[in-house]
Amino acid sequence: MLSPSIQPPTLLPRALALLAALLVLLVIPVGSAQAAKLPKLVLAGPAGTVSYPLIHMVESGALQEVADQVELVFWRNPDQLRVLALEGRADFIAMPSNVAANLYNRGVELNLLNVSVWGVLWLVSRDPALQTLADFKSQEIAIPFRGDMPDIVFGLVAEGQGLDPQRDFTLRYVAGPPDAMQLLVAGVVNHALLSEPSASMALRRVPGLSRSVDLQSEWGRVFETAPRLPQAGIAVLGEARKDAALVARFQAAYAASLQWCQDHAAECGELVARRIDLLTAEAVADSIAVSQLRFVEAAEAQPELEAFFARLLLREPALVGGRWPDAGFYYPSAR
Repeated sequence: MLSPSIQPPTLLPRALALLAALLVLLVIPVGSAQAAKLPKLVLAGPAGTVSYPLIHMVESGALQEVADQVELVFWRNPDQLRVLALEGRADFIAMPSNVAANLYNRGVELNLLNVSVWGVLWLVSRDPALQTLADFKSQEIAIPFRGDMPDIVFGLVAEGQGLDPQRDFTLRYVAGPPDAMQLLVAGVVNHALLSEPSASMALRRVPGLSRSVDLQSEWGRVFETAPRLPQAGIAVLGEARKDAALVARFQAAYAASLQWCQDHAAECGELVARRIDLLTAEAVADSIAVSQLRFVEAAEAQPELEAFFARLLLREPALVGGRWPDAGFYYPSAR
């Protein structure tokens, strides 16, 4: 097991990160980008926080100089995500970090570009008195994506506190966060493990609900590390991996769009709500306010990713494809 003393990567302050992104955009010659202009570029992601910058990139025309058409498609579950990756139907895909490692170890031609989501998991409950995982013993909890995030994190944190996820709780597995949210909103269950923005949507719809356990904080407490997790980011696939100028422009545009969403949460909420029918602008803005969102290049996030993968390998090696991804998994840093 890795030592809990592993130090997190150095994270640039907001203003410096945005300046770096803008400088990358400036130093890439426009003429060369136009000469290599693609007929179509496909971006893909879930209906979640990691996709907010992708939506802004498309709406703002951030990649119009590198492709005639930029299409954004949404995957609804891990199976759809894997099909997109295995069949090469997208150039850049937002995905959980462990899924990216799993696909890489299975031979899919991809590299992890960045990690941007570091904390979006909450237990949401009808009982405000429940504040720790132990408080939920013998309770029924709706959990999405069995065997994937966030089920992985819940299990590891519970076990780290001496709890048995399968015996100490009644876990009701559902297809995805919207399904868990609907069960909670309808009163079918009293507790659900939700990622953002589903947690904020539920809280907006049912005033009696409350945020209970912050899974990121619990992770940090149990494993004596920072209260965050390298949960999700962007991977580049196929031929796009070989185009350094395209990747650099994408990275800069994604970093700038993430910063824009954080600085303009209400406007970002409106953009996202127009693209994703299930979400409201207000809930999206709420989710931005409570989520840990930071743009970190994959190579810089490698220490924390490896610490996270080490935990997964000890519990269930198949979650990351049976082994640590080698150095080729991490797209080289531009700095």
